[in-house]
Amino acid sequence: MKVLLTGASGMIGSILSPTLTADGHGVVGLRRAGRDVRGPTWDPQTGAIDESALAGADAIVHLAGENIGAGRWTAARKRLIRDSRVGPTHALCEQLAKMPNPPPTLAVASAVGFYGDRGEEWLTESSAPGKGFLADVVREWEAATAPAAAKGIRVVNLRFGIILTPRGGALQRMLLPFKLGLGGVIGSGRQYWCWVDIDDVIGAIRHALLNQSLGGPVNVVSPNPVTNREFTRTLARVLSRPAVFPLPAPVARLALGEMADELLLYSARVRPEKLQASSYHFRHTDLEESLRHQLGR
Repeated sequence: MKVLLTGASGMIGSILSPTLTADGHGVVGLRRAGRDVRGPTWDPQTGAIDESALAGADAIVHLAGENIGAGRWTAARKRLIRDSRVGPTHALCEQLAKMPNPPPTLAVASAVGFYGDRGEEWLTESSAPGKGFLADVVREWEAATAPAAAKGIRVVNLRFGIILTPRGGALQRMLLPFKLGLGGVIGSGRQYWCWVDIDDVIGAIRHALLNQSLGGPVNVVSPNPVTNREFTRTLARVLSRPAVFPLPAPVARLALGEMADELLLYSARVRPEKLQASSYHFRHTDLEESLRHQLGR
């Protein structure tokens, strides 16, 4: 296949690109259009893609978007998080819809934030959306792919959970305090965290590109979500450190504001129903095994 990739330099894209290349596919990383940019480009404002890159393309993997955990959610930052996802995705899909022969497959990053805070309820791709800033953003983000779907393009919305890799994301931010023995349960510790090993993120994307039966929202999470308390104890055990410094919910909210509720204290018990139904074989279903694999422990 010939695969076009936005967000190629990000946490997922930087691993996906060489993996697809090793599989024998041709990968074209699309850079944002601007001054002194070399190579194929795309314009997030208009969705325009270099025609030379589009020739013979079989799929687009759209991963571009502002990091949601990079800073406190001020009004300006929330606009940036939303605008870096919804507008560019809609522009890209409108551009594809105008083409006489667009790539037949479009895989777009999404998030389990769609479900909001749902306690112990089991959630699948057919579950209703939740409430909150992230739920609203993800709902709009996925709706922005409508022009491509209306054109007949197979659209896959990849709802990622907490991605486990020391190269970025939540795990990378947790490593230093836990290594210093300063880690602990967050809030009540009863909230469910749906995690997924980076190997299965890459595996699920490869599976989605090749499996024509997959379409619409697809939960990219381990079949075995755990509570925050279990996650904390497991990470501490893997690092051979104590985890005796809890972070009470009021302190988390004081430090992080709204972001604490939607990234740390929310509970989402998500099941990867579509991946399992399509015979995807997870590489890592046990949290401790995944953490030891990723951290070399």
